[in-house]
Amino acid sequence: MNSQEYDKLVVESVKKAIPAVVSIVISKYLPKIKNVYGMPMPNQFLFGDVEEGQREKVKVGGGSGFIVHPDGLILTNKHVVFDPDAEYVAITEDLTEYPAKVISRDPINDIAVLKINAKGLPTIRLSNSSKIELGQTVIAIGNALGLFSNTVSRGIISGLSRSISAAMGGPEGGEMEHLRGVLQTDVAINQGNSGGPLINLDGEAVGINTAIIYGAQNIGFSIPINWAKEDLEDIIKHGRIIKPFIGLQYVMLNKKLQETYSLPVDYGALVVRDHIPGSVAVVDGSPADKAGIKENDIITELSGEKLMEKMDLRDMLQKFGVGEEVEMTGLRKGRGFKTKVKLEERK
Repeated sequence: MNSQEYDKLVVESVKKAIPAVVSIVISKYLPKIKNVYGMPMPNQFLFGDVEEGQREKVKVGGGSGFIVHPDGLILTNKHVVFDPDAEYVAITEDLTEYPAKVISRDPINDIAVLKINAKGLPTIRLSNSSKIELGQTVIAIGNALGLFSNTVSRGIISGLSRSISAAMGGPEGGEMEHLRGVLQTDVAINQGNSGGPLINLDGEAVGINTAIIYGAQNIGFSIPINWAKEDLEDIIKHGRIIKPFIGLQYVMLNKKLQETYSLPVDYGALVVRDHIPGSVAVVDGSPADKAGIKENDIITELSGEKLMEKMDLRDMLQKFGVGEEVEMTGLRKGRGFKTKVKLEERK
């Protein structure tokens, strides 16, 4: 294939996908400011005066999304639409603005589903992300920086099944998300691209663009589209995303952690609280609490399957449904134990 033929493939794939890509505008009603002298939000609070009792609708952010059902279902990132007090508007390629309602936020993955009141909309086909290969050409489409809608950038898949911790909320920080199994790409993904599609040369979505590493060049991450397929099935069948909940904070063990803390094993999930003030290792009243799991227990097996660093407890739980009973094998102060846990729905 020569360069002209390759470029034509890229152009055709973009033409297929771009009618279904939307910009998401995030607005809130905030105290009205006077005498601002043109200063943008949020700096205007430093230079303006609050008008008592007056509020105005202000754009506070932007992101991207893409239509996956002709009746108005839109996939995006959870961190794009995390604020329950904000209003969301989806703007289509023809600049039509639709009020968007958050149907469901995935409690585990950085995925959310929006609904707009429209029918017969163009959609993006969803590919099979388990068949993605290292070096494969991919294209990101989105509302770059919240200013440039339908920005297109091209690159390759740089890594498969990466694990990262990222601040979801821009360079100034935000809620930390721990993402496992994500796709790494060298495609230019900018703030505002979050929630937009990562497509292949057939114009099909293989991922949802979700995070970048600030200070790095050409390192971005996308959520595999197969995760979103499961969420969409839940939405269509139950009207919400359903995930099993166990109620544990933990860290997966490896050889280095075993040696550093003189632990009896180099595998399993060590039940331990994180650094956030008020954090707990076992959520009170949770399935794990009811099953007698304690802080500093090491969960080594789940229903007979060994927990390893590459087979996270959370990943393993996704094999089970809400209401199912699973057997946990573990160590407590060096002594083995077994217990059964009935999984509940994560709220």
